[in-house]
Amino acid sequence: MRPFLSHPFDDDKLKEECGVFGVIGVTDAANFTALGLHALQHRGQEAGGIVAYHPDHGFNSARRFGYVRDNFTNAAVMDTLPGQLAIGHVRYSTAGSKGATAIRDVQPFFGEFAMGGAAIAHNGNLTNAAALRRELIERGSIFQSSSDSECIIHLMARSIQKNIPERMKDALRRVEGAFSVVAMTRSKLIGVRDPLGVRPLVLGKVGDGWALASETCALDIIGAEFVREINPGEMVVIDEKGIESFAPFERKTSRFCIFEHVYFSRPDSILGGRSVYETRRQIGVELAREAPVEADLVCPVPDSGTPAAIGFSQESGIPYAMGIIRNQYMGRTFIEPTESIRNMGVRLKLNVNRALIKGKRVILVDDSVVRGTTSRKIKDMILEAGAAEVHFRIASPPTAWPCFYGVDTPERSKLLAANMSEDEMRDWIGVDSLRFISLDGLYRAAGEAEGRNDKQPQYCDACFSGQYPVAPSDKIEQGFEMKAAE
Repeated sequence: MRPFLSHPFDDDKLKEECGVFGVIGVTDAANFTALGLHALQHRGQEAGGIVAYHPDHGFNSARRFGYVRDNFTNAAVMDTLPGQLAIGHVRYSTAGSKGATAIRDVQPFFGEFAMGGAAIAHNGNLTNAAALRRELIERGSIFQSSSDSECIIHLMARSIQKNIPERMKDALRRVEGAFSVVAMTRSKLIGVRDPLGVRPLVLGKVGDGWALASETCALDIIGAEFVREINPGEMVVIDEKGIESFAPFERKTSRFCIFEHVYFSRPDSILGGRSVYETRRQIGVELAREAPVEADLVCPVPDSGTPAAIGFSQESGIPYAMGIIRNQYMGRTFIEPTESIRNMGVRLKLNVNRALIKGKRVILVDDSVVRGTTSRKIKDMILEAGAAEVHFRIASPPTAWPCFYGVDTPERSKLLAANMSEDEMRDWIGVDSLRFISLDGLYRAAGEAEGRNDKQPQYCDACFSGQYPVAPSDKIEQGFEMKAAE
């Protein structure tokens, strides 16, 4: 039997699929990249990879399963990755062999072209990857992985352009969906965001060199200065001469993923000029205004519910308390997955502070409800500890639609909010009250004072609204039904 590597608590959370990082113009670039990936570990914990280039040694790569700290702190591994230019990637599987990843699926991907090698790391999901893959295979391409990202390498190989950045432009004009890409040649570091800017990508200055990263927290860890975000639809090409910026795509209105603000990004990152922590705290403020309730304590479901719980407490005047304690050392476990161990479920990661909870009316603040199974187990734990009442307040609207832009979302039939009303969800979870923040309230918390512009939404919120900014053509071909126009 295999030791089990995940837990029910994790299975009931939406997972961001990847983090990307790249650096140029620094000694031991791979070490900087390992540090950057460590800061982005929350975006992908299944596997990671680094590709580096040195003029004397060429391209070298290392790809490993598991955490960055367990693989890329090993001097023997890092010594194989010399050079002043490197890119890296951490992943969850979204497209490809979900939950059964082969090492060949781990990015960055590398290709050897007539004008030299290139490596690419991709955060996002291509919604026409299946159609592209069929077309490329029919034309003779041989795929090594099950990842949608490999399509980009094959499209680059088929381009007739004379240099790699131009080939990349050609390739990315063919793909649909979400992509924030960090790539490298022998002398260049390249960053690209899709025209809607669904996934984040930022630029930083580190000494005489430059860095690209999914989030600003990865710049902080290497002591880099945050310069700016890469704009939606922008490509930057960085070499020893400096930075060039291009606009290879048709201009569109930005639709950044609003769930990055709610859950995916680290609270110490900056998105769109806004502190992620402050947005989450403000979500709690909006929740307290929209869904007040008499209670004795406001308690976060750690860790993602913490900033919103602080905001709810500050606005409501109800004391904030750590009613649930998280086991910080709960990584991979090597206990065999017997039925009795499986049934421990959430208790492997969370424990109730019984002395605090007993006899109290408790407001639990969590970031989202996906399947609802974890919410039920947490409610049971709180009641077993002697709570008088349990009220759930959720820092996002009901998640009723799957994401096709790079988030590991269950099928719609398995999303609780797709099958039940708010009252039915309350009864199914078994709590005294359950309220979600409104879509307008979420937008206000994210800095849109007038709320959501229904004619031209400022963010991608398809998981809440069912309004997809890019039609998921592969999924539609497989029978997925889009929301009817209102």
